[in-house]
Amino acid sequence: MEDTASLLSLADRMLWITALVGAPVLLACLGVGLVVGVVQAATSVNEQTLSFIPKLAITAVVLVLFGASMLGLVGDFTTEIFTQIAALGHAA
Repeated sequence: MEDTASLLSLADRMLWITALVGAPVLLACLGVGLVVGVVQAATSVNEQTLSFIPKLAITAVVLVLFGASMLGLVGDFTTEIFTQIAALGHAA
């Protein structure tokens, strides 16, 4: 029973880590896409690459700024997973 609770807790934490890692990139792209969309609507310029290039640039900037902390979160979580797997193996 406690193995099931442990696995559910791990799955819950996995979903939070995924949200924390993905949120900065997704929110930055959302903001840039919204601004570019408003500018395109105001100027009647319908160029597809005009929305793609700023999103690509902001994705690179966000990954440079927050990439180390994102990797740290994923690395710590991976270490925790392997530690719990080893503990389950010793308990069985």
